[in-house]
Amino acid sequence: MFDLLNVLKEANTVGISGHIRPDGDCVGSCMAMYLYLTKMFPEKRMDIFLEPIPAAYDCIKELDKIRTDFVTEIESYDAFLVIDCDNTRIGNAASYYDKAKIKINIDHHISNQGCGDYNYIVPTASSASELVFDLIKEEALDEDIALSLYLGIIHDCGVFQYSNTSSKTLQTAAKLIGFGFDFSKIIEETFYQKTYLQNQLLGKAVSESQLILGGHSIYSAVSKEVLEEFGAKPSDLDGIVNQLRNTKGVDCAIFMYQLEDGQYKVSMRSNEKVNVSLIAQKFGGGGHIKAAGVTMEGTVLDIVEKLSRLIEEQLKLPQA
Repeated sequence: MFDLLNVLKEANTVGISGHIRPDGDCVGSCMAMYLYLTKMFPEKRMDIFLEPIPAAYDCIKELDKIRTDFVTEIESYDAFLVIDCDNTRIGNAASYYDKAKIKINIDHHISNQGCGDYNYIVPTASSASELVFDLIKEEALDEDIALSLYLGIIHDCGVFQYSNTSSKTLQTAAKLIGFGFDFSKIIEETFYQKTYLQNQLLGKAVSESQLILGGHSIYSAVSKEVLEEFGAKPSDLDGIVNQLRNTKGVDCAIFMYQLEDGQYKVSMRSNEKVNVSLIAQKFGGGGHIKAAGVTMEGTVLDIVEKLSRLIEEQLKLPQA
């Protein structure tokens, strides 16, 4: 770990970004860092770049400061932080990161080897938000920063249900809720609560799912035509893969949706029997042992066939 404030003390312009299609941890960690750095360095220029985020996260302060158009007049930032991914997943912010004088990478994905001059990569952490908490001076924490970090943590550890939850995660969460925000409301309204549209898509995905590998795996897919028919965004599909994984007897779930270019964004969730990060890495993706993702070309059946072969190898199922 490094002294973040010391690293940034000479920087006059600082950029922050996370991965494309930002989830709760990405938004929470990036916004917490933005709120912290603007508090500690009010005289510095701070810019944050993220793609449009779900309305459910509106409880986080200063979201209007996010540059969703990725436009800035700054040609080269003195420092640039990439959080919750490496520099291959930051979309239109990649050129800003590449040109920055100081590059900082903070992440918890096992597939990330570190792409910065300063790296804080801890695969055993629950979330990037937990790592941002480590880098923040606790005396500078306030309710707004704490809320943002808490939201990020609960989204990546499934409200402390997933195996990436550690005693340190719970200790961190306890410190954060001590700032007095309504933590139960954050859990209900940003993690569990679904819109009617989201429930419709969930129902469709579950009803059209298929069990494979003798019931040890399950998959479902949503085409771009279905997304257009429902007027849905990718963020409306959050939680579907976890629901598929909850099917009794299933060791690994696959959910995918079609992107505009015809490729599929694939998410996988597993129990302790399948390391989906290893599978995703074979196709250029990554993630965690029990939760990973990758973008793949081909038909749904082609993709399922490729993934199921690798799942089957790990499960060591008897041949029919």
